[in-house]
Amino acid sequence: MPGALMLPRRVDPNRIRPEDSAAHEWYRFVLSFPPHLVKQYVAKFGLENTSLVLDPFCGTGTTPVECKKLGIASVGIEANPMAEFAARVIADWGIDPDLLESHAHQVARKAAENLATQGIVDEPLNGQALAGAVALRSLAPESMRLLLADSIRPLALHKSLALLDVIELELRDDRVVDHERLAFAKATVACVSNLHFGPEVGVDRLKLSLPVLPSWLNEIRIMAADLRALRGNRGVPARILRGDARQDLGQVLEPRAIDGVITSPPYPNEKDYTRTTRLESVLLGFIRDRSQLRSLKHSLVRSNTRNVYKLDDDDKLVANNARIQEIAAQIEARRLELGKTSGFERLYARVTKLYFGGMARHLSELKPYLRPGARLAYVVGDQASYLRVLINTGEILGDIASSLGYELDSIDLWRTRRGAATRAQLREEVVCLRWPG
Repeated sequence: MPGALMLPRRVDPNRIRPEDSAAHEWYRFVLSFPPHLVKQYVAKFGLENTSLVLDPFCGTGTTPVECKKLGIASVGIEANPMAEFAARVIADWGIDPDLLESHAHQVARKAAENLATQGIVDEPLNGQALAGAVALRSLAPESMRLLLADSIRPLALHKSLALLDVIELELRDDRVVDHERLAFAKATVACVSNLHFGPEVGVDRLKLSLPVLPSWLNEIRIMAADLRALRGNRGVPARILRGDARQDLGQVLEPRAIDGVITSPPYPNEKDYTRTTRLESVLLGFIRDRSQLRSLKHSLVRSNTRNVYKLDDDDKLVANNARIQEIAAQIEARRLELGKTSGFERLYARVTKLYFGGMARHLSELKPYLRPGARLAYVVGDQASYLRVLINTGEILGDIASSLGYELDSIDLWRTRRGAATRAQLREEVVCLRWPG
């Protein structure tokens, strides 16, 4: 799940080959889960075109898209509505790319005409220019309060909303509207907003906002090129569903149906993953106020202190795991030693237990839907963001799975990264499991 959006990619649509296509990459906020890992573990697990693969934390759809390219049916489950929407659209290769491009040009012309009647020309913003006496549009106050301050300039927001009106209302075409909305999300965040990513989302007040309409059309061109390159396997099923991987699997899966699981759940750290997609989630209406944001956070594995709630009880599922309890005790001891007293810091020990308890709940919930002999790959990383106490995520997840009846096949190192807090090398691993049935 987590990371930063890709920067815009300038391409010649006529030079894209199927093997080069990155339909799932032009809108991604998960940089820690590259497509080659999906291919690698599909091969390692011996999955084929009669198999069904599940990604219970599918983000924007890396696993379903790679499986579809390989001719393998898949199901993706994602709790974040913006990510679920993105994955569903990215996995839909059935639309006509020529229709998409031609309709998008009509939309852009209409939006430019509408702006022109207000005396607004869609050109780069330097942070100073405004539209004279024009009353600029904005979002409802409760929606604006959800955004990072200064994440998008007033004139850029006005122009973006003008484009969105034409996409969704004036020239709406249901055959292509979802693809146009997703291109809008990517262009707004990557080209028009003041946001920057890596490793956390932040605001860059010096960032030059590019014109809205050309930026959007560029994303449409990229999408159309990918669709042309990927037509071969467009009939392969790739279902994307919204749900909580800890408790909603039974609503979307048949018993003993899954042959393989390839996924990258969130890691235990202080990254609020809802902030990564906040701007586009608000603009497209997936989150409108704090109550909807709170509801979204309730459906996520508790991986950071900003989505911990008083009644959470996943920690009870790992109350007898000595290693998790020891790590939580170390974090709390370090907090007291350093005199850290903020509300978030007081939750570090608890969120560690809630995170692993949530993963235990997920693995337990998953068992009835796995075929005997099913193979599973969980891409996770060690963490030290809680007061520099090392959390060996892969090893602990393997221990939890073993306690629930899974067989631990291997823990494969696929890369190391330098920790932001400790500057030490942290392992990123693939925990490989087998369900004996």
